[in-house]
Amino acid sequence: MRTLSTTLVCLALLAQHADGAEGREVDVKLPRALQAGEMAFVEVQLGLLGRGKEIEVTTASGRELGVISPFGVPTGQEAGTYTLPVPSDAFVNGHVTIRLSLNQVGHTQRAPTTNEVKSVRAKIAPAAR
Repeated sequence: MRTLSTTLVCLALLAQHADGAEGREVDVKLPRALQAGEMAFVEVQLGLLGRGKEIEVTTASGRELGVISPFGVPTGQEAGTYTLPVPSDAFVNGHVTIRLSLNQVGHTQRAPTTNEVKSVRAKIAPAAR
């Protein structure tokens, strides 16, 4: 019976991790409507992250935008600001909900704190040619 309960708990944890349930959601609004030849980006400002931690960035619907893996950041310093492209069709009425999840090898996925992810905002830039 104990083995069955342990197995069920493990399966529940795996299912929770697989569907991306652990994370912090942030509603992001474009500063204005996209014009022809422009692309949308999210700018993610990170604070202090422990060694080996990374931030997975998706839309709330599960569309992968990228993973931020800071490397070589001196201990005690903020990890910096990172920019990820967002497909224009991910925005509805100029808004998109971004899900941020903190991952570390050997640990469960969890929502990052406001000290780990300080801000998320949308930006607009000319499309690359």
